Amino acid sequence: MAGDVHYLIRRGFFYAHRDLRTILDRQRTGLKWALYSGRGPSADLHIGHLVPWMLGRWFVNRFGVEYFFEMTDDEKFLVKEGYTLEQTNRYAYENALDLIALGFPPDKLHIIIDTEDIKYLYKIAVRVGKKLTLSTVKHTFGFTDSTNVGAAFFPTLEISVAFLPTELYGETVPVLIPTAIDQDPYFRLARDIAEDLGYPKPSTIYGKFIPGLTGEDKMSASNPDSAIYITDEERDVKRKIMNALTGGQPTAEFQRKYGGDPDNCVVYKYHLLFQESDEKVKRIYEDCKVGKLLCGECKAMLFERIREFMKEHNERRERAKDVVQQYRLSTKFK
Repeated sequence: MAGDVHYLIRRGFFYAHRDLRTILDRQRTGLKWALYSGRGPSADLHIGHLVPWMLGRWFVNRFGVEYFFEMTDDEKFLVKEGYTLEQTNRYAYENALDLIALGFPPDKLHIIIDTEDIKYLYKIAVRVGKKLTLSTVKHTFGFTDSTNVGAAFFPTLEISVAFLPTELYGETVPVLIPTAIDQDPYFRLARDIAEDLGYPKPSTIYGKFIPGLTGEDKMSASNPDSAIYITDEERDVKRKIMNALTGGQPTAEFQRKYGGDPDNCVVYKYHLLFQESDEKVKRIYEDCKVGKLLCGECKAMLFERIREFMKEHNERRERAKDVVQQYRLSTKFK
């Protein structure tokens, strides 16, 4: 139906799904469906955060589907110490610029900022809230008696966006949610109560965490060198990449003699993420295995690719400042 498969799916970064067939059947028969993702806005946006959004852009471009994107400035304020509501709201706008910079058409991307667009969600959230017991929410999200009431209510809002397209269009519009597995509890609850509320069950497609450059299973804000941040200076990007963990041999001589291990190399995994050409990543893999490509050369190639990506991204991000309101849900749905 799409004519091809996105390289992030083809290379296994998106590796599992729940009820994707429902969405494919609707696309095949010409019935409406929508995309849904979100972001807890903060200042520490790194390139790994962009990966599911890149897949969302592909869905929009290939299928002409509409993309509902929730900026949860309320949740970030409620659960994160040290943030004011004014800060999280400002970060929502900043993160929206990075989303828009990926190249979405204004009529297909609908950005929801919770504290400003609550009128679209509240009636749905109240219905959702009546279906969820406090016991269920506590056990699903690990809340305790000391958890603030706002944090305990927030899941109803994240669930509500899964049902929002059906409300807005007055017809059944199921959503597909590209997400990391840690967000799955919200959408399992949504599926549990959807039919009782008269909504279609949301479908999900799960992405892997992006590994940290220094060897962690995922990029971490607590270790700035594990991630490349959107705000990083070029010299810092280069330093982080050149110091990244590899699957190479301890010396150039050994690398040429025995070859490297790209299957256990963070640098190669980043090539898989940001190099769209299958031919190029195959060549990198094979040259590493036989010792033709040294780690320093491979890192230099990755730096050039990331540098180019970030340069183009930040140019588009600057232009997005003039058009951000065109992407707001509230601009298009009165």
